Amino acid sequence: MKKVIVIGSGIAGMSNAIHLASYGVNVELVSPLPSEQSQSVMAAGGINAVLSDHLGGDSISSHIDDTLKGGAFLGGKDAVSRLCENAPDIIKYLEKIGVVFSIDETGRPIRRAFGGQSHNRTCYCGASTGKQIVNGLDMEVRRFEAEGLIRRRLRSFFHSALIEDGVCYGAIIYNMENDNLEAIYSDALVIATGGQNLLFGKTTGSNSCDGYAAGRLFMQGVELKNLEFIQYHPTTLRTSNKKMLISEAVRGEGGRLFYEENGKRVYFMEDKYGPNGNLMTRDVVSREIESCAKQVYLDISFLDLRKIDRLLPEVRDLCMKYKKLDISKEPIPIEPSVHYFMGGIAVKNNHETNIRNLYAIGECASIYHGANRLGGNSMLGAFYSGMVSAKDIASRDFNDDRPEFNKVLREEEDNLDKIRQNLGNIPIEKVKAHLAEVMNNKLGIVRSCERLEEGIKDIDYYLSNADNIFYDSSSSMYTNYSLYEMLILAKATLICANNRRESRGAHYRSDYPDIKEDDAFSTIISYDDGKLKVRFDKEKCYEG
Repeated sequence: MKKVIVIGSGIAGMSNAIHLASYGVNVELVSPLPSEQSQSVMAAGGINAVLSDHLGGDSISSHIDDTLKGGAFLGGKDAVSRLCENAPDIIKYLEKIGVVFSIDETGRPIRRAFGGQSHNRTCYCGASTGKQIVNGLDMEVRRFEAEGLIRRRLRSFFHSALIEDGVCYGAIIYNMENDNLEAIYSDALVIATGGQNLLFGKTTGSNSCDGYAAGRLFMQGVELKNLEFIQYHPTTLRTSNKKMLISEAVRGEGGRLFYEENGKRVYFMEDKYGPNGNLMTRDVVSREIESCAKQVYLDISFLDLRKIDRLLPEVRDLCMKYKKLDISKEPIPIEPSVHYFMGGIAVKNNHETNIRNLYAIGECASIYHGANRLGGNSMLGAFYSGMVSAKDIASRDFNDDRPEFNKVLREEEDNLDKIRQNLGNIPIEKVKAHLAEVMNNKLGIVRSCERLEEGIKDIDYYLSNADNIFYDSSSSMYTNYSLYEMLILAKATLICANNRRESRGAHYRSDYPDIKEDDAFSTIISYDDGKLKVRFDKEKCYEG
């Protein structure tokens, strides 16, 4: 019987595990935390689909066009088309497993407006869509656990892939409980580890999404794509611990952005882009907020209180909890923050990487969203990528012959022992704090060659002084050993951004300010014996 290791148990990872199990494949579902604590739970706004009772002349072709246009025509058309075509059936499946969408008086899902979309097509569960979908998928995982087809491994981290001659044979897993590494063989390995939030410190996402897996695989020969495209969500609430997402649903329900000048409100998005200006794509809104150089507010107080409580209860509770702010009476002070990574591991349409039998799905894979993701397409892409990759894996014949990796495992164990004995003089927490500062300052909403090159030099300093970093014995070994790969990924991201000498989607260069939509190309970066090499791919969708 086939065996697959899935790293990550959010929506993408669970979708993949469930679909694999439905084909009779044995799945090892590996994650440090339970699914209920995955980043997917934080997804608030909704999931896009053109249903049979679509509104206002909407169509699947419109969904495809909006996704391609929103991504500055950098997404692969075939991949995007299949994503949007499968969306209606995905909604039906989610309803079948118990996901309760907000419905109208006829019992059909209500759809709200999201930025960059030509029609209202975002289905939602109040403002906790991610949580509801995670709960539904989690119950399905438990059903297959009871049948013996899925086995969960908690408090376990991906350490590295078992790769030889361009083929993947499994993974080395770090077990936090016993502080040991273990080699697990499998027919395929699926990476569903999310984006690289921790590189930027405080973001809207979970710090458990740290980019280590992408950095490690990169060093093992996996190509990365379009790392420079980092989405800043325009509306977040700053707190002492993180940036709290103010869902796009607020603007979808009529919320208005403004700043104050000479005692008067200036509705700058509406002034520049018309009545629907508040629902421009996230890259556009973030740049406009950045250019204001003033405190910007999001106002929904003109809505009836009962409507706020019915449609946006989580947003109201969040603002009251963290800022003692009642959104039914006063506007929300907002600012843009790193939110989503369109770039990541380069994959083909079946989500396989350039390494045979190694797949990447969800946010860690770069395929559907091009240069800028539309709100409501994230959970859709996560679920669909898990589904399509599972189908491909289940249809394959795998070779039972595999090399031994005992020597590799011993070498990795020796490397961890060296970290345990490290007596450097640069505290690891200082390095992580400076890393976040560099990434936020040099890879902000507006970039330039000068600042990007400064960032590369800053990262190179720590890479060249890796042996002098003092690791924290009170933290888990994973927290310590993951740093180097995070620094490598940070450098790769800065290099990609410096090499893309144009403005497109979420990547805006002050030294190349003309915004491009034509002549799209992807940035592919590879790691070869310590050297990072960039090439450009005109095909837009990665073909290996």
